[in-house]
Amino acid sequence: MSSKTTLNSPIKESSSSINSSSSASKLVLYSFWQSSCSWRVRFALNLKGLLYEYKAVNLTKGEHYGPEFERLNPLHYVPVVVDDDIVLSDSYAILLYLEEKYTQKPLLPVNPWLRALNLQVASIINSSIQPLHMMAILMYMEKKLGIREPQLFAQSAIEKGLYALERLLKDVASTYATGEEVYMADVFLAPQIAVASTRFSIDMSKFPTLSRIYESYKALPEFQASSPESQPDACNTPMPQHHRLIESVTGAPVPNK
Repeated sequence: MSSKTTLNSPIKESSSSINSSSSASKLVLYSFWQSSCSWRVRFALNLKGLLYEYKAVNLTKGEHYGPEFERLNPLHYVPVVVDDDIVLSDSYAILLYLEEKYTQKPLLPVNPWLRALNLQVASIINSSIQPLHMMAILMYMEKKLGIREPQLFAQSAIEKGLYALERLLKDVASTYATGEEVYMADVFLAPQIAVASTRFSIDMSKFPTLSRIYESYKALPEFQASSPESQPDACNTPMPQHHRLIESVTGAPVPNK
């Protein structure tokens, strides 16, 4: 893992590095800049105004398979959050933990139906969309099935999930997914929509409700600060292999987002 760590403010990152043993920040986030799961957690931390130390894990160099990271997460996935002596992996579990412990700016509404709806949206993305376009899955499919099949598979899986979300939210959404406040559904939706459109060339005009609320996310300082290009490891990491795979299939460059 990168020896360089950065202390992030809730909105704007500090450009100065700090020693990894610094006690200035209790929360530590192990992240890769282009990981959409890490992006969810960065967005939530910013919304809650929580200061955290950013530790970059370079997936393209296999740092997630090193002994230090394996002690944190034997599955070798980012993100991981360390809160004093508590170590958590899996973005869904991390976000529920943050919601319970850090109650400022709630990400789940009080209304039982809206609360369940937010969790349903999060679950659809976490279980039925994002896992089907993970880098490891696409690279494995390329080895077994050839270079074109992984992209077609990912696009089909993403569109199926977005269609379900569009139908679920079209009569509920306002400025954001479930009303006028940013909640858990938005934390999951924002990175997923960005990944769908920029990395997988999904035509978002098919999903007018999702497209409209994504424009609202783009205006949020917390979302802007959590975006991949705003992370301290963004400029130091080459394009992941699955992005080169997408370029070879579509003929179009994949933005670094």
